[in-house]
Amino acid sequence: MESEELLTQGAEARVYIGKLNDEKCIIKERFIKKYRHPDLDSTITKQRIKAENNAITRCLAAGVLAPKVLQVNYNSKKIYMEYFDKAITCKEYIKKIVSTKSIAESETKLSELCVAIGVILSKIHTNNIIHGDLTTSNILVDPKVDDFSEYELILIDFGLSQYSQSPEDKGVDLYVLERALLSTHSQQPKLFEIILASYQKQTQDGEAVIARFQEVRRRGRKRNMVG
Repeated sequence: MESEELLTQGAEARVYIGKLNDEKCIIKERFIKKYRHPDLDSTITKQRIKAENNAITRCLAAGVLAPKVLQVNYNSKKIYMEYFDKAITCKEYIKKIVSTKSIAESETKLSELCVAIGVILSKIHTNNIIHGDLTTSNILVDPKVDDFSEYELILIDFGLSQYSQSPEDKGVDLYVLERALLSTHSQQPKLFEIILASYQKQTQDGEAVIARFQEVRRRGRKRNMVG
């Protein structure tokens, strides 16, 4: 293994750019939680690595792009994954559109993006995959041409993912995304509305999920009002 370049660090893991068998890849390393008993920490970490691996496998089987898992090392608590060298986060892409395009063109581009996000969310929920941390930082835009006029969307970071048939869990997934959009892209308030319309159009049980989402949203607003 050659030198690793730290890319990001979160509450649960560090993410590096490194190499595996001379190929550039992403390496996700989970922390040791010192407040837990070592045996318990090892068991929980192994379960979460397995869950992340399984979620990625299910996504790919459902026709949703995600980084392919190249290798898993439970001893070092690392997952080695496919690296997309030209991709940028959806967060970066949105900012790029808004800053470089006319108002009319940016609205068209943002609408196309949101429709595409709604489609992939429908696919994962139809296959009972709950992402757990839907944000525009966890969706990559991978260009097929240099000017991003053609691209593919790639879901990343399945560290909080789970398998669930529950409309409640799917509704919470949507609520997490809505809150992320309101926080990160407050100047584009229509993004989630377009995503939700696309999602409902594509999803067989979309009405049930959206009903649960609206209930989750009401509970969230009530908590915010109470403090």
